[in-house]
Amino acid sequence: MKLFISLFIVLLSLGFSVKANADVAIVVHPSNNAKLSEKDIERIFLGKIKSFSNGKSIVAFSQSPGSKVSDEFNEKVLDKSATQLKAYWSKLVFTGKGTPPEEVESDAEILARVAEEPSGIGYVDASKVDSSVKVLATF
Repeated sequence: MKLFISLFIVLLSLGFSVKANADVAIVVHPSNNAKLSEKDIERIFLGKIKSFSNGKSIVAFSQSPGSKVSDEFNEKVLDKSATQLKAYWSKLVFTGKGTPPEEVESDAEILARVAEEPSGIGYVDASKVDSSVKVLATF
């Protein structure tokens, strides 16, 4: 019985740790009026869409692999692990068919880069969003 209770407590705590994951906000420059679906966002960060509907080239920013928000984004939006994403981009880069989003180190850097780049798009921990950018979606 003690084993059952211990197992139950461990499983219960794992459930709470999964729920504790932060939301990821997709942010763009405040002047960007693009309407993007979840699929569009996925395609942008996989290099399959290269310009917004207004014709402006997309400048995508992602966080360094292994960061909490990067792992969340990869899982929730791209449905890929960091390893799968690295293999995906390695193949595209090697064949000359794509270039991955520019990697930056932090939420603050993404916010600053997107705020200064009218065609910028990136993702940050939703709790870090400020008025310098516009939120397109939250996952």
